[in-house]
Amino acid sequence: MVLKLVRIAVSGPPGSGKTTHAKRIADTYDLVYYSAGGIFRELARSRGLSLEELSLIALKDPSIDLEIDKRTFQLAHEDNVVLDGHLTAWIASDIVDFKIYITAPLKVRVARIAARDNKPFEDALRETIVRESVQRRRFIEFYGIDPLDLSVFDLVIDTSKLGVEETFAIIKYSIDKFLKTHKTANL
Repeated sequence: MVLKLVRIAVSGPPGSGKTTHAKRIADTYDLVYYSAGGIFRELARSRGLSLEELSLIALKDPSIDLEIDKRTFQLAHEDNVVLDGHLTAWIASDIVDFKIYITAPLKVRVARIAARDNKPFEDALRETIVRESVQRRRFIEFYGIDPLDLSVFDLVIDTSKLGVEETFAIIKYSIDKFLKTHKTANL
């Protein structure tokens, strides 16, 4: 019997810990890791723009989102993958098997972003507020998706009160339960 292949989507706002946990899921379950944010960051770098600048351009130019989403959607069709991205769970909701939303309060996320990117808290706060506001408007306008509607997710977890290990233990427990109850043979 061949076990059902798994596709997991991990979504959440910047600085929530989604990438940390998506990579850990990939390592733990021997899955391939893909990042929509990585695609976005590469586009910004290739155009010589900051993430904030590209977000503002993307508000008026839907081809940027469409390029990222097309690639993400293609990756969602692969077997045994973890997809990390803000909209991944919504875009690929009919394809992925298990959807996780990772979050934390704004100040916690901004502190993480500032430390990760080695920038002042105030700069990270301004950039994050602009980025999230622009993203939400784009997501609603282009897709009719409100990123504050978490009803598509199988697991929602706030990473602000637990360490990485404790948070991952909850995620792993949830995935293990899902895999145990949803194993089926592929034909």
